[in-house]
Amino acid sequence: MGTVTIGVSIAVPEPHGSRLQQLRAGFGDAAAYGIPTHVTLLPPTEIDEAVVPAVEAHLAEVAVAARPFPMRLFGTGTFRPLTPVVYVQVVEGGAACTWLQKQVRDPSGPVPRELQFPYHPHVTVAHGIDEAAMDRAYADLADYEAQWPCTGFALYEQGADGVWRKLREFPFGTAVVPPQAGSVDRGSVSAH
Repeated sequence: MGTVTIGVSIAVPEPHGSRLQQLRAGFGDAAAYGIPTHVTLLPPTEIDEAVVPAVEAHLAEVAVAARPFPMRLFGTGTFRPLTPVVYVQVVEGGAACTWLQKQVRDPSGPVPRELQFPYHPHVTVAHGIDEAAMDRAYADLADYEAQWPCTGFALYEQGADGVWRKLREFPFGTAVVPPQAGSVDRGSVSAH
């Protein structure tokens, strides 16, 4: 067995996911169609292929301990000049994403990964393209908005062709979205 590159993320559902993917491609980001539109919980991480079952078991435990929460995207942000990225902001659900990513990367688990930068939930819409295209992405999506009930996350593997493919979905422990779905983010994920 060799190594594989995995990632864990919350998929941006349709029609929002494919719309943002098309826009990302339109800004000139060649990687757009190889990366499903998402909010990262575990960035690309190389692991031994033999560890995948332990990772899946760990992710199932994390998902069972969580509950659905409202997600809302609005407006743009950027990590420039530090990193050449323009993104759509997570304005509701961020605290829940932060909780989830900490559980996924727990030091006692199979992927105790340290992050290069502090965790900041977002949806990338332009990465590593020329500055004018980055500026256009930032301006064109300044009023972009989407919302949905987040009911789980998924494990992805990056193929030799650079394309990310879903290996398995992990639904949360209950399918009921809390009544505050239209209100301000209060970090509504918690352990049962």
